[in-house]
Amino acid sequence: MAIQSKRYRKSSETVEALKSYELDEAITILKGFSEAKFDETVELSFRLGVDPRQSDQMIRGTVSLPNGSGKKVTVVVFTEDEETATAAGADHAGLDELIEKVKGGWMDFDVAVSTPAAMKKVRAIARVLGPRGLMPNPKSGTVTDDVAKAINEVKAGRVEYKMDKTANMAVSVGKRSFEADKIKENIETVIDKVVKAKPDKFHGKFILNLSVSSTMSPGVKVDTSKYIES
Repeated sequence: MAIQSKRYRKSSETVEALKSYELDEAITILKGFSEAKFDETVELSFRLGVDPRQSDQMIRGTVSLPNGSGKKVTVVVFTEDEETATAAGADHAGLDELIEKVKGGWMDFDVAVSTPAAMKKVRAIARVLGPRGLMPNPKSGTVTDDVAKAINEVKAGRVEYKMDKTANMAVSVGKRSFEADKIKENIETVIDKVVKAKPDKFHGKFILNLSVSSTMSPGVKVDTSKYIES
């Protein structure tokens, strides 16, 4: 932990805390930080100006990263048709037995997909899946009869974004090993999608702050003026 702290402090010295950088420069700074011993995840963090207490201002959705997320995604599908889901690429599939397995504490997956017909039973584990952000939801495309499409999109690099109760939001946009232009393209795709999710009735500055970081690095503030009209 001491080594990580030293690395973090050294990286922080190269960033001006109050300065916002053009995206290209921010990515260059990020990739110039000391590297960890694993391929760190690159994350884009938003501070939004909306009121999280208002249901019509909740920001949530999915976005397909053009260059993928770089992460091997484990997908479970809650369905009566286990064979079809498995053939479509599901890592685990089933219904009653799978639900009981989750109830018993098994959570070895990244994304849960469910058919609409299975949701009645899946709701029995909502209190387990919900707090972990794993509850299937039509808005995120994880409640569908076309499970093959959902599986393919998730494994190809579709990620979910969801604002928390403090109007903050973090989205994975790739791996540090990605080339800079690939990271940039993923980031700009996410920014564009989030900007388009701005509530129609919202007035004011939508994105208050934006920064990019990797798993073990400090955040680098990104200048949003090129992408956002306040």
